[in-house]
Amino acid sequence: MKKTTRDEWRVMVTLKVRRPADLGLTGIDDLAEFIAPPGPLTIAVLPRSLGNFGFVSMSDGLVSRDIEGDYRRRCEDIADELRNRPQVEDVSVCCTETHTCSHCNSGWEELTAEEAADYSTSFDEHSVEGEPACCEAAINEFRSGRDVPALQGGGTP
Repeated sequence: MKKTTRDEWRVMVTLKVRRPADLGLTGIDDLAEFIAPPGPLTIAVLPRSLGNFGFVSMSDGLVSRDIEGDYRRRCEDIADELRNRPQVEDVSVCCTETHTCSHCNSGWEELTAEEAADYSTSFDEHSVEGEPACCEAAINEFRSGRDVPALQGGGTP
């Protein structure tokens, strides 16, 4: 079935930039003028890798049994710290989700209602909306849980 992988964890921070000090540019107010961007400034803050200890670095798998959870917690810690800053307007934790088939490792795609109803894009007369579109094993696994007849050898994904 569908396997979801989450990586590229980051904290998105929106800043209210009103003066140079909001960006850490202190001591220049009397020397320079400052032009702030017209809207809010959004940046990404990336967490340090789990295996980076400063003096030594190793793979995340060697230091964690829950890599996804540890990155999520590290980003939440960063977000909590940033929320306390006066120039911060908004903070959110994000990641990139990748969906693949657990049988064939192809990118996960599902039939739409229109594709399932169209003989030229469906696999057989039993195709339904939400059915995987990658391999026979995934289709049959999907169908077995919904009392839909298995894909016969004639229909090829």
